[in-house]
Amino acid sequence: MLSGVSRVTAMEGSRHLSALTGSPVHLKCENLQRTGSFKLRGAYVRIAGLRPEQRAAGVVAASAGNHAQGVALASSLLGVRSTVFMPVGAPLPKVAATQEYGAEVVMHGQVVDETLAAAQEYADRTGAVFIHPFDHRDIIAGQGTVGLEILEQCPEVRTILVGIGGGGLAAGVAVAVKALRPDVKVIGVQAAGAAAYPPSLKAGHPVSIDNPVTMADGIKVGRPGDVPFHIIGELVDDVRTVSEDALSSALLLCLERAKLVVEPAGCSPVAALLSEPGLYGNGPVVAVLSGGNVDPLLLQRVLRHGMVAAGRYLSLRLRVADRPGALAGLLGGVVSGGCERVGRESRTDRSAARAHGGGGGTAPGDQGPGALRRGRAVAARRGIRGGRLRPVRTTTTTAVTVVDAHAGRVTPEFQGVAGVPVV
Repeated sequence: MLSGVSRVTAMEGSRHLSALTGSPVHLKCENLQRTGSFKLRGAYVRIAGLRPEQRAAGVVAASAGNHAQGVALASSLLGVRSTVFMPVGAPLPKVAATQEYGAEVVMHGQVVDETLAAAQEYADRTGAVFIHPFDHRDIIAGQGTVGLEILEQCPEVRTILVGIGGGGLAAGVAVAVKALRPDVKVIGVQAAGAAAYPPSLKAGHPVSIDNPVTMADGIKVGRPGDVPFHIIGELVDDVRTVSEDALSSALLLCLERAKLVVEPAGCSPVAALLSEPGLYGNGPVVAVLSGGNVDPLLLQRVLRHGMVAAGRYLSLRLRVADRPGALAGLLGGVVSGGCERVGRESRTDRSAARAHGGGGGTAPGDQGPGALRRGRAVAARRGIRGGRLRPVRTTTTTAVTVVDAHAGRVTPEFQGVAGVPVV
């Protein structure tokens, strides 16, 4: 059904991750799929299975990004009218892409829950078929084709790592893989701040969590889907959680080492490998990179976060005496530590020189080593005799950003370099 619709995405080896874990590690690059994620697979299977009268009524979906684009393209390929509700504030590139794939986009709600409610109300009012992002068997069946491709491309695989939000992708991969290779472990990965599956599996039924928080918006789901929950509970071997630091470090690694742009949710399997590499040393591992639709502004913030987490990026705010050579000494210390100065901002605070016994002093704009000399000249012109001038006291607050050129750890050892504290 998906032949000529979705791509058979590449499987790339990772020498760095292989060395880290002690086993061959391969990356299943669904970030290179059409629309930039695996979502097209499930959306196409779901819409293709509609009856003619359902297709005539059109489809409606709610999403902040990947599902929206998958539904839009699948609908266009099948000649079905689509309406996609997106939350106000959704990244503009994702909104534009959804429109370009042929969907009518309606901006509604501040959070995804409000957007979902609006889409469901639209479906009830118009008769359009609501296309859920993960809680339907056809959606899960479509996502399962990722698992089939993994077995064809890496038949010796022993462990598959896949991110979990609502659970559609993990459930589909588990069904496909376990049917053909029950010996293969399927391990789900969730962001620690949005991990609804561990408490749900413990309780034996889907449990909602309040206010999930994570940079990985693609897996930021507060409650497991009913259909995928039961599949995951039966077939997925384990569900691990990863920190925000691990997610950003994984994104940075994919970009630097694999030359792949991957969104934070898509990096979650790599984050699991970085967090606990010793757990995956029993054979070839496949990490599913589920998507690459990342907003450029978010990418910039996450990359900086990843470099900080890896000890490769440090911002220092220093108070430096405004004397010749002070700033040069500071920056020299940065360079001698094997780092590169990539940015500097300065603000000078000064107290004006005053003449005791008169109204003399330096001009408001004067500062630096010549201020005392200029202050005395002013005092002389004003007829001040024998007056004593306090020297101008100036300090410069300097923000210095340093990056370790050798990808080692940056430590704040620069605070004594110019005899000044870190503020």
